[in-house]
Amino acid sequence: MKRILGAAAVAVAFGMTLTAAPPAMAAGHIPKGFLLYEKEAAKHHNDDEARWEVSRKTGASFAVNPCEKATLGRSGRMAAGTATYTAVPDYMRAEQVILYNSARSAKKALRDLRAAVAECRKIGTGQETYRFTSAGAAIGDEAVKITGQAYYGKKFAVGGQRALVTRRANAVVVYNVAGEWGKPAKSDFSRQLKDTKKMLVKICTIADCD
Repeated sequence: MKRILGAAAVAVAFGMTLTAAPPAMAAGHIPKGFLLYEKEAAKHHNDDEARWEVSRKTGASFAVNPCEKATLGRSGRMAAGTATYTAVPDYMRAEQVILYNSARSAKKALRDLRAAVAECRKIGTGQETYRFTSAGAAIGDEAVKITGQAYYGKKFAVGGQRALVTRRANAVVVYNVAGEWGKPAKSDFSRQLKDTKKMLVKICTIADCD
């Protein structure tokens, strides 16, 4: 299996049963410490080998973004929280929670994401390309699994990303892992699914799930 694209492939990435939720927090706000990986990020000492970044920028880029468009999923946002871990040589992991002003706006974000996968399903020319595919997932109100994968000709190369994007009411949750992926497999999404289930347990404390 040929290894191609490397850091470029990673750069493209950065896109149950619920228990009773506690009373909702202030609408349109993602409190400090709400993201699953914020505590880990706070404890980590950033260096040249690995680093965490946590942002509360409402206009942050969508954590999986096939066409690398700054406007993807931005319309109707009220708040966003993003935690990103990067490590050498080609690894990135992102968690993102976005609150929209309505469920309709959140639905549009997923619809636009699916359209972006179709529009940029193949990037590059010649033997070395990077391709995106999507599939539905049975979690939340709606969800989509996105696979980004490097190819050499018609063969899988090393490099890609696996993202699970889930909507619950007016909230969208993204877990994306990019790195030295090879041939896509169902198990590639196990970590993202586990994290998404954890987040959905508490997302209605900040989302309008009525």
